[in-house]
Amino acid sequence: MENNGSKHKLVDLMGITMAKIREMVDVNTIVGKPIVTADSSTIIPVSKVAFGFGSGGSDHGKDVQNFGGGSGAGVSIDPVAFLIVSLDGVKLLPVKPPAGSTVDRIVEMAPDIIEKINSFFGKKKGGQEE
Repeated sequence: MENNGSKHKLVDLMGITMAKIREMVDVNTIVGKPIVTADSSTIIPVSKVAFGFGSGGSDHGKDVQNFGGGSGAGVSIDPVAFLIVSLDGVKLLPVKPPAGSTVDRIVEMAPDIIEKINSFFGKKKGGQEE
């Protein structure tokens, strides 16, 4: 490319595309702003962000007016989970059930199930602890 005027048009086109993606996707998109509830718990949304872009261009001849180019971008934001910080501790609450077999899910839920069973059998009929 002999013509310096069109030499950087493709680079400029790609730079503008990347700048626009940076405007759309920042750290607050992935880890959202904390939400404080009435009981002093803090809920933090967590998302998965995927993006892609493409740019292309061509020069035809020595004339600056013969440059052709284009760019495109796409962004996908999927909520993944909520991080809940409370006086009881920290808990991750997934938006979707975890992928995997039923056995995997039962193993993950086992501690909560055992705790609920113990609290159920630990009470008398009148609602008092034994």
